[in-house]
Amino acid sequence: MASGDLNRELKKKVLGMRLWEVIGICVGAFIVLILCILSMWVTCRRRSKRTNNKYSDPQIPFASKDIKVDIVGDRNMNDHPESLVVTVPDKSSDKNSEKLLVHLGMSKSSDADNISQCSSMYYHERPCSSQSGEEGSSGTVRKQSSYATASPLIGLPEMSHLGWGHWFTLRDLQLATNRFSAENVIGEGGYGVVYRGVLINGTEVAVKKLLNNLGQAEREFRVEVEAIGHVRHKNLVRLLGYCVEGVHRMLVYEYMNNGNLEQWLHGAMRQHGSLTWEARMKVLIGTAKALAYLHEAIEPKVIHRDIKSSNILIDHDFNSKVSDFGLAKLLDSGESHITTRVMGTFGYVAPEYANTGLLNEKSDVYSFGVLLLEAITGRDPVDYSRPANEVNLVEWLKTMVGNRRAEEVLDPDLETKPPTRALKCALLVALRCVDPDSQKRPKMSQVVRMLEADDFPHREDRRNRKTRTASMEIESMKDNGNSAEVDSKVGQSENTTSEILHE
Repeated sequence: MASGDLNRELKKKVLGMRLWEVIGICVGAFIVLILCILSMWVTCRRRSKRTNNKYSDPQIPFASKDIKVDIVGDRNMNDHPESLVVTVPDKSSDKNSEKLLVHLGMSKSSDADNISQCSSMYYHERPCSSQSGEEGSSGTVRKQSSYATASPLIGLPEMSHLGWGHWFTLRDLQLATNRFSAENVIGEGGYGVVYRGVLINGTEVAVKKLLNNLGQAEREFRVEVEAIGHVRHKNLVRLLGYCVEGVHRMLVYEYMNNGNLEQWLHGAMRQHGSLTWEARMKVLIGTAKALAYLHEAIEPKVIHRDIKSSNILIDHDFNSKVSDFGLAKLLDSGESHITTRVMGTFGYVAPEYANTGLLNEKSDVYSFGVLLLEAITGRDPVDYSRPANEVNLVEWLKTMVGNRRAEEVLDPDLETKPPTRALKCALLVALRCVDPDSQKRPKMSQVVRMLEADDFPHREDRRNRKTRTASMEIESMKDNGNSAEVDSKVGQSENTTSEILHE
């Protein structure tokens, strides 16, 4: 009876159809809806995975590398028993080099001044093998210690940490630079445009937006990432991260707020006054330490190829940082040189590299020598507004020194002149760096030792003591009547005095 009633109810018509047909259609629609929702969920999951894989491009080097970091400069083993080795792990991590405030009047730098550091987003300490650690020519390997400080990337989303640095989205950098506003442009050139930006955590950064001219942006992006992605040194501008999105290639650096050396010597920063001799030497010694680190403390060594005054950034304490590694080349330990297309800035390029295309670290040494002469004289490396015999800075200075007019080459804008000995020592270093024979140029670690202010007084005192001792021996021999020995000692004394005069 109940079955018959149910059949009658199901046979009733609703909206022109029997009730059981309507129920069947509703159940079928519900099943289709569930399947559609499941399909959309699976599709979204796949798209999310593709997006993550897209920015894990194998062309961007994320490989872990153990880097030996040693103090570059002449140090006493008893006074400085420790140097530094840190490891760049595969996981993302980061830390700043310890900031040291050094005032211009100080004659001695702290031990940490020469410490080179490398790290990524998180700090890990573990044993690692050093790949290169030459200190001058001694090749000494020492017990290691390390320091970790706060990262400027703290507070940024954890999800965007990728490899050694920080991956920024295009939107991140648009917000930081006010959509790449022209008001935020702080530099531009053939490579692209540099903008000042502020990250969401308040950190000031410099955003280098590379121009995509026939793949040039991709090449320069890869070169800079390979050259300085993993390395850390207090005198190298720090690469914080990058953006790879569509055709966009951008690099994010720490922001330096006091211009560059070119601006202080020839440009807009001169309105704040002329750089003192001490400030110039501090900038140049920092630059020399950075190059010594790139050439002698890491493997493979990095040849910058574009050392010039506009690439030496300066902070408010007149600490220098070498920037712009877009032309850099890597040189393995087994290679004495590489052959490459000649690139660089006219006036700074080493003659053997310009003539043959053979490149090694001595090319950077030559460029540094020109930079040192530029800081001493306040002149451009090539200045066609001057008389014909003064157009080329290097040739003019060699002529002036050869005519014993070295003191006349000093920058006239210097309010306080340096001691004559300091000027002559700086000129000697510069002339050794620009020697036409690349084999006779010093290593950058040797340049650091020669420029360090503490090195010369100690040697002078030692020579003076040697001279006084010889004089005392001569007087004693005269009293005893030993004429032959007196003549011998006089000759030795004259040789010692000659050495002092020629230093």
